[in-house]
Amino acid sequence: MIIIEELEEKDVEAVSAIEERTFSMPWSAKDFLQMIHDKNALYLTAKSDGIPIACCGVRNILGDGEITNVVVDEPYRGKGIGSRMLSELLKKGKQMGIEAFTLEVRKSNEAAIGLYEKAGFVTEGIRKNFYERPVEDGLIMWKR
Repeated sequence: MIIIEELEEKDVEAVSAIEERTFSMPWSAKDFLQMIHDKNALYLTAKSDGIPIACCGVRNILGDGEITNVVVDEPYRGKGIGSRMLSELLKKGKQMGIEAFTLEVRKSNEAAIGLYEKAGFVTEGIRKNFYERPVEDGLIMWKR
């Protein structure tokens, strides 16, 4: 059974390890610790048998929600966990006063783009060479 709950200090090492396995420029445990102590941020984790298998987070910037992370550990992808977690993040974000949500995603990340489009995001721009390792454009997506 998958449970989605707020990210806690005890889970940041596991979540940063998932990031390290997934991204070329991962967030560290220190980065996650900073965010969970930021009153304008909300981070969620999905757990299986009490072990973090996914994470996502948003920062409230004057009513705009910047989604900073969405990551699901590889063995759990394609099972709807990212969709459930993102849906919960959007719901809780609205309760925080967020009116619109934005994010950047690698232009080649078709799975993530599909997840975001399913959640109601639309591409509204491109950030040239936004990503490193490898260098790639980022799509700017919004849900208003």
